[in-house]
Amino acid sequence: MRYEGSVYRPPSEAYSLIIQVSIGCSHNKCTFCSMYKDKQFRMRKIEEIEEDLVMARNYYKKVKRIFLADGNALALKTEYLVRILSKIKELFPECERVAVYSAAKDILRKDVEELKELKRLGLGIAYLGAESGSNEILKFIKKGVTAEETIEACKKMTEAGIDLSITLISGAGGKEKWVENARESAKLINSINPRYLGVIRLRVQRGTELYDQVKNGEIELLSPKELLIEQRELIQNLDVKNCTFRSNHAANYVALGGDLPQDKQRLLNQIDYVLKSEYNNLKDTYSLQDDIDGGL
Repeated sequence: MRYEGSVYRPPSEAYSLIIQVSIGCSHNKCTFCSMYKDKQFRMRKIEEIEEDLVMARNYYKKVKRIFLADGNALALKTEYLVRILSKIKELFPECERVAVYSAAKDILRKDVEELKELKRLGLGIAYLGAESGSNEILKFIKKGVTAEETIEACKKMTEAGIDLSITLISGAGGKEKWVENARESAKLINSINPRYLGVIRLRVQRGTELYDQVKNGEIELLSPKELLIEQRELIQNLDVKNCTFRSNHAANYVALGGDLPQDKQRLLNQIDYVLKSEYNNLKDTYSLQDDIDGGL
């Protein structure tokens, strides 16, 4: 396969065939993200994409899942996506699901009928980084979208029958806005009711705007214990159905997982146990060096 630069995919797409249909991220301004800073967003030539699909078909006997990279395949024109998905259907009739990263503003540019056509051709799930439900925090991290726009976009995806996997960032509001981050994010998720919800802690990457903001004291990061308290507040305020919850990324200090609403109390009990246990190794403080010097 042919790839340009570093290629990223969600953890759940670890065994998927990755086809790079676009280069970079259509937004690429988030203060915390370092993933696509060396790339200028553009679509690959459709002929190259089809050649890659043919190469993959000649190499792999069976492909169950395909992930369309890079940062936001739904930014592409619907006609291009239709052509790509149609080629996948032709070459990989055994493929059970095609997945993409997505962003609210790019979803909003498509109407529901377009999204339904993509669903019919095999698009089964979209991974969307909502990050926070607080408009103030979203503005601070330069997400380029409001909570209301995210809800509107996600409702369109749900109407089209495409599953959503939403990611929130624990600690995105720092010490000053941790309650706001938890409660407003819960409101956002309650309005969307996604099939999957993931929570990952805010990490500071060298070379990002967030790195400079932390060094300059513009945001004070939460300690491991405070992050867990914030997650408890989030979970306590969630009111969703048939939602798989995961907070088990390698970057997180405590692995949590379950199905909501039935596992809600168990998750809260797990957090309480860790917070109260005299044997827990969660730190009361956090320094920028925790990330830089080999922290999680």
